[in-house]
Amino acid sequence: MKCAALAMALSVWAGAAAAGCADQAGACEISGGTYHIALPEAAQRPVPVVMFLHGYGGSGAGTLKNTRMINAFKARGYAVIAPNATRRRNGNRSWVFFPGWEGRDEATFFRDVMADAGDRFGVSKQDTVLAGFSAGGFMVNYLACAHPDDFAAYASISGGFWRPQPESCSAPVRLFHTHGWADKTVPLEGRYLGGIQYQQGDIYAGLELWRQTNHCDSNAPGKAWQDDKVLRRRWDCGAGADIEFILYPGGHTVPKGWADLMLDWFEKE
Repeated sequence: MKCAALAMALSVWAGAAAAGCADQAGACEISGGTYHIALPEAAQRPVPVVMFLHGYGGSGAGTLKNTRMINAFKARGYAVIAPNATRRRNGNRSWVFFPGWEGRDEATFFRDVMADAGDRFGVSKQDTVLAGFSAGGFMVNYLACAHPDDFAAYASISGGFWRPQPESCSAPVRLFHTHGWADKTVPLEGRYLGGIQYQQGDIYAGLELWRQTNHCDSNAPGKAWQDDKVLRRRWDCGAGADIEFILYPGGHTVPKGWADLMLDWFEKE
């Protein structure tokens, strides 16, 4: 009986991983919106999870098509939750991250997604990373700044703060920031959008805010090194207050090998 029950459970889990939401072919639906989920074939319970936020104009389904990244997470026993942003300017999906914007309360939505995924799929509420690319990366920074305890760690790719950036953040966080040296969509120094209506902030200014938030003793990193063409810096500013900055030679993209680099960092503490 135990073997039969185990086989049935594994069958359900495999079907959930393929369909994205239990026996449904589409996205999981909750009151605030929708999300997709990919589950590892063999997982500990509760299952550690990376919630990955897509970029401007993207979708959760599109996130799951990045099979290189998704398979890397699943191979290490992580579930990947890929929510859908709401449709905003020009009908494209994007996140409501900038203070004063009207729209969905994203912090509440993410909490509801995690609660729903916990009930349906047994994902962890402790071993959690909120990650995102581009607009999703900006959302990661703003969520971490305002609600630092919602996830165990935060990982941003090609995203920081907009101007004016927050004067302060609520509490220290674990942050893994990745950026392309040749990124022209979100340059390291920032740029204007919509004429001069909005301004992306300077990534280094954002990192300074995080060092202040984490009460780092020095602006200088505790460790700086190079892996092939990738430049890395690390600040260990106390328990639950470390920052790692990855600068790679590419442009506006999720770099190859990023998933394993990020998980190595997340699991080291």
